[in-house]
Amino acid sequence: MQGDPMGGLISAIVWMVLFVGIFYFLILRPQQQQRKKHEEFLKNLKKGDKVITTGGIIGEIKNIEEKTVSLKVCEGCIIKVLKPSIASYYQEEAASREEKG
Repeated sequence: MQGDPMGGLISAIVWMVLFVGIFYFLILRPQQQQRKKHEEFLKNLKKGDKVITTGGIIGEIKNIEEKTVSLKVCEGCIIKVLKPSIASYYQEEAASREEKG
């Protein structure tokens, strides 16, 4: 006697749906939430904020345009970077603790 072939198909479909559900909740959903959080962060940037780029450049925002941000990185040196490359705010107290520790 052989097993019911439809039962095997249903079992395979259930496992596939379960796998896709786990993949969504462990990988895709957290990435979507992180992207939304970063987009909100970029909308709230303003002149005078100290930020760090994904490349590790620290600077103060001098001008914000639609797609770019002008950063003052030292006296008389202003660079223009793409807005999505701004990673986070720069907090000097946290950086000085890391240097000491």
